Amino acid sequence: MAIRKAKTEDIETILSITKACAIDLMSKDIYQWNEHYPIKKDFENDIENCWLYVVENDNEIIGCIGISTHMDQEYSSVKWLSKSNKNIYIHRLAVDPKRQGKGCAQKLMDFAENYGRQNNYESIRLDAFSKNTRNQRFYEQRGYIRLENVYFLNQSQDPFYCYELIL
Repeated sequence: MAIRKAKTEDIETILSITKACAIDLMSKDIYQWNEHYPIKKDFENDIENCWLYVVENDNEIIGCIGISTHMDQEYSSVKWLSKSNKNIYIHRLAVDPKRQGKGCAQKLMDFAENYGRQNNYESIRLDAFSKNTRNQRFYEQRGYIRLENVYFLNQSQDPFYCYELIL
């Protein structure tokens, strides 16, 4: 598996993976992603800002991760563990459902955490949907600390749990 910066021509493949993830989550009664999120514009913005990475296996894109320095408005009221001046935010971590369970998400998070350390960031921040206990366990096993809740009402009425890892 190799990780590289995403390119514009990768967007359709990435969208097919995130749509497959949304369908897979909905089949488990987890209504985290829908027709409003994530959308093509999100990935175009990520690529424009050099925030999006893909993981490939045999030259086939099987997952993606957004690593951003931008703090979304929804996070502004959260009492984070570190100061909000040198942090990175993880968004849209996705692995093709047919490829899940083989360490791909771990590899993407290893990449993000190493990127954060190499570039002297204080912490990594992210959110996990309150109904997605698998994701919560994934981040907690990596040492992320659960903090406050935020809401993304275009996705769900249910909260998203904020997490932070001090680097």
